[in-house]
Amino acid sequence: MSPWKLLALPPLPEEPMRRLLAPLGDRVEVRLPATRDREGLLAALPEAEIVVGDWTGTLVLDAAAVAAAPRLAFVQQPSVGVNGYDLDALAAAGVPLANTPGVSAVAVAEWCLAATLALMRRLAAADAAVRAGEWPQQGLMPRELRGRRVGVVGYGPIGATCAGMFRALGCEVTYWTRTPRADPGFEDLETLLSACDVVVVVIALSEETRDLVDPGAMKQGALLVNAARGGVVDQRSLAAALRDGHLGGAALDVFEDEPLPAGDPLRDVPNVLLSPHVAGVTPEATSRLLTATLDNLAAALEGREVDAVVNGVSPVIRRKLARSSTA
Repeated sequence: MSPWKLLALPPLPEEPMRRLLAPLGDRVEVRLPATRDREGLLAALPEAEIVVGDWTGTLVLDAAAVAAAPRLAFVQQPSVGVNGYDLDALAAAGVPLANTPGVSAVAVAEWCLAATLALMRRLAAADAAVRAGEWPQQGLMPRELRGRRVGVVGYGPIGATCAGMFRALGCEVTYWTRTPRADPGFEDLETLLSACDVVVVVIALSEETRDLVDPGAMKQGALLVNAARGGVVDQRSLAAALRDGHLGGAALDVFEDEPLPAGDPLRDVPNVLLSPHVAGVTPEATSRLLTATLDNLAAALEGREVDAVVNGVSPVIRRKLARSSTA
């Protein structure tokens, strides 16, 4: 059998990408787009049978891109988020899309907890003051986390791990997810936002969740921690709520536009901790991610069921005959 043609889209140089996929051996022929743009993607898709996706969201598989890939049989996204894909178009073409749920749950949950503690204890302000020669021992007014009410928006592996960590520190934790649950910890989103001292956002971005969290609807003085996607939180409302003092602070690992543009108002508002989308980037999480990705690719090549298909297509991957491209 001839090697499967695998198109690798992650933003890595060719040689490191080939080394990462080397365990698949001669069962695949690894290719990268000639250029990291829409034109390069569309030029590379007609021969692709397997796609390893781009976790940055730069190279997206929308309906037109799916139509340009007549031989495509499987897409493996090496991250949890799949907002760069047209799931319906992939499903209509019979192409399963799998992600890697849970691999970064501990890393992201630890970041959320650390960021919350940094805001509560005002660590960044304390560091800046001491470096400036000040000693504001009575002026910083740090607060304790224990006993606070924490609301988690999203309850997949990351949300559940967050909840466990905050509970372990003595917090009262509730959560909201799109599917209501008969669970004392579940509450409606409006109540969660208006009553919680800390709101942790770890829900996937979709058309249903875009601008889901309105900072203006949160409790006066509350803290917002976003490790989901920038589009889940209304960023204009967030900047206003921080500027006028409605919120006590925010910690953001994600933004609508990444990197954060130079003129973005979030750069200048008070009491905000900014992070370069790094919550899930640890050696441990990366190792789990690579293992999950390679395991699924091996299963696809061997005709075994792949894990974590998110668009309802059969998890058994079958090679396709070429069909006409409509791109």
